[in-house]
This record gives sequence, structure tokens and C-alpha cells, in this order.
Amino acid sequence: MRYGIVSDTHGNREALDAVFAELDRESVDEIVCLGDTVGYGADPNACCDLIRARARHTILGNHDAAVAGRMDYSYYYDAAREALDLHASILSEENRAWLQELPYDVREDELHFCHGSPVNIDQFDYIFSVEQAETCLPIWAGLSRLTLIGHSHLCKAFAITPTRVYEVVSKSFELRDGFRYVVSVGSVGQPRDQDPRASYTIYDTDTRRFDFHRVEYDISAAARRIFECEALSDNFGARLFVGM
Repeated sequence: MRYGIVSDTHGNREALDAVFAELDRESVDEIVCLGDTVGYGADPNACCDLIRARARHTILGNHDAAVAGRMDYSYYYDAAREALDLHASILSEENRAWLQELPYDVREDELHFCHGSPVNIDQFDYIFSVEQAETCLPIWAGLSRLTLIGHSHLCKAFAITPTRVYEVVSKSFELRDGFRYVVSVGSVGQPRDQDPRASYTIYDTDTRRFDFHRVEYDISAAARRIFECEALSDNFGARLFVGM
């Protein structure tokens, strides 16, 4: 089974179209979305429609939870909160109902899909450093062979033994016996690793090989649509050009 895994689309239709085109070219068997389909971007409904139609599983992200009325986001900074308010006001009833029913996680065979850390999954904690990954050590025996997460918008991978965490620096690697892996798959619609290309990943359960991928998309079009929306901060469009 070849899985295509995406996360953190954040209303960026142009990036999502480019990623799905690549996943079609790669002939993946199933697509899984790790959450945050909404927030920041100009196309929350189109992105929800596409992911609803294409993904085998979709996980609840913190922005999804906020828009669906499943969490308090009053403490978010002003621009992020205003974007969530906008998306909540324009979502179709079908998409709102879909977000309201999304699970915090899904386990399938040797895989665990969640938005943030697998420790206290409803808290949406980040894992993008060795120190953060070390919070998984107390639950090592309960970790799946491969835990796939989003949330940080960074491409990071960690191999974990019962006593130690190692960062995996390769963009393509095979899972080794004796380790549990936690992998942050990056962001489709708003990368934050200084690479503006949309991020997606592929995992092959037969070869146990994991691969990070990037694809270019029409950033100018995605940013322009944000600039044209008075309710969205121009910064959400400007950052697309630099991957921040």
C-alpha cells in the first residue's frame, strides 16, 4: 500500500491542486490528510471539498477544531483569529458538519495518524525538535511503528528507541526494526522551512520506505487572492513567497 500523506493546507487551493496532481502521477493507493484544511488562506470551502472527496482519512487539526466550534481560539493572535472568524462565517453547512465529526487520530495497522503530538492528542502539542520528541519516550511501548503528524509546518523525522531519540536527516529512508518513528510531514499550503514549495509525503507499507516531496505551485495566484480579501492579513500571502 502506498499512502500519500498531506497536512496543513490552510485554504490554499492552488497548492492543494498541485499536490493532488503529483499524488495522481505517483499512483498512490490512498490519501490521508492530517488536518488544518482551513485557516489563513482564501479557499476554505474548495479545499474542504477536495479533501472530503479524495482522502481516505482526515484528522482534526486545531484550526479545523476552532472553525467547527470544538475549541476556544480567543487567545489566538488577532490576524489568525480574524481568519478563523471569516472561515467560520463562509463554510458550507456540509463542510462545517464534516469538520465537526473529524477524529483526533486514526490507527491503521502499523500507522498512527494525528495532527500534533501523539501524547495528549487533543492538546495539539508540537514535535519539531529532539527535545519535543523525547516527550514520547514514556509512551514508547504504545507508539505505532510510524506516527505521522502535521501542525508545525516543518518536515522533520525522529527515530525513537525506549531510551533515546535520534533525528533522521534524510528525505528518504526505510523504517528499521527496533525503532518507532514520528514524522512531521510539512505543510501543503503554508510551509515554514524557508522552502515555499508545497510539501507532501509518501509511505510504502511494503518496503517501509518514507519519502518527503516538494512541488512548485502558483504562489502568486494564491497570494493575490489573500491580498484581495480585506478580512485576511496581507502577511498570510506574503509569507507564501518565502516559506515562512
